[in-house]
Amino acid sequence: MLRFLTAGESHGRALVVVVEGLPAGLPITAEEIASELARRRLGFGRGPRMRFEQDELVILAGIRHGLTLGSPVAVEIANSEWERKWTEEMSPAPGRATQPLTRPRPGHADLAGMQKYDFVDARNVLERASARETAARVAAGALAKALLRHLGIEILSHVIQLGPVTAQGARPGPGDLERVDASPLRCFDPAAEAEMIAAIEAAQRDGDSLGGVVEVLAYGVPVGLGSHVHWDRKLDGLLGQALLSIQAVKGVEIGEGFDVARRRGSEAHDAITWDGEAGTYVRQTTRAGGIEGGMSTGELIVARAAMKPLATLNRPTLQTVDTATKAETVSFKERTDVTAVPAMGVVAETMTALVLANEVTRKFGGDSLGELERNVAGYREQVRLATERVVDVAAGGEPLNWDEREAFPEPGS
Repeated sequence: MLRFLTAGESHGRALVVVVEGLPAGLPITAEEIASELARRRLGFGRGPRMRFEQDELVILAGIRHGLTLGSPVAVEIANSEWERKWTEEMSPAPGRATQPLTRPRPGHADLAGMQKYDFVDARNVLERASARETAARVAAGALAKALLRHLGIEILSHVIQLGPVTAQGARPGPGDLERVDASPLRCFDPAAEAEMIAAIEAAQRDGDSLGGVVEVLAYGVPVGLGSHVHWDRKLDGLLGQALLSIQAVKGVEIGEGFDVARRRGSEAHDAITWDGEAGTYVRQTTRAGGIEGGMSTGELIVARAAMKPLATLNRPTLQTVDTATKAETVSFKERTDVTAVPAMGVVAETMTALVLANEVTRKFGGDSLGELERNVAGYREQVRLATERVVDVAAGGEPLNWDEREAFPEPGS
């Protein structure tokens, strides 16, 4: 199994992530991880902090000469502002805060965290609750993506809604990631992109923020990841938990989850057909998002994550209470963005990759990349042969030769 743990605060010395369960022999470099971190910084509507909070990456353990060792991989992402601004305020040494924050932001972790941990300073909560933590997740996801690419699995995301504007048209394919990232909003619909930019500019003038929805696509996923047997092994459940764990994400659907709830059953499912030329079952639609009964079907996996507008506003107007005086006031202001939806899409890719990589290693095993690749290739061939086999069910499941299939009775005959 593949698992990871992040540590660090937004304005602390550094973020750290440890990833365990990667097979030995996976090619990876610091530059590849840094490239994924740079993608997280993309997006029209980001604030000036993206220029300040540079990602200074160091691989601490688990990789030698560009290859994983099979041991835990540790990556550190330093805070470039630490020495200049935060050494005293965020010092681990005994001391006191010079400017405690006592005006919690509605919609943020501030107040609930202060009450849970008996804090009088909201900074003790917000530093860890900050979306800055996702930089460590993206570093872990870069490793998961590298592993999946060797197995023929590609993951990308794109913005399908920002504020009131919804994108239309075709989805990006597995070769369209660069085209998506070239968009200032990571939107595949140029017309919608222009409207989204206008909505962001309007919110920016008002000192407000906007949320939105991203769609994550996973191409090349083999059939059978996840399980129908146990509630905590269902692939859609695992993806839902992973995506909802992203800061400010409040809704997740797999495929057309919310939309199909409005339809009749005859219009809500993906019809199954047989492609004789390809020798495989085919679903022409993605209403189920490539997952049925908690298992991947071998089709395109589709998941969507909805991000609420950010709770920190450039012009604070949200009513709150000063926890020290109990006086009514407005929430405090930190550096913030008008929207972080495009960046959230990169994090959503990360969490999807980590879930799929974990399920791949759970199902196929392998201490080295070569062993894992052989196991996956053998399984795909096994599925192909089993899929193409015609079985005489009436005779107890004995397989028929292809030239005998005409004699196989039609259902109901």
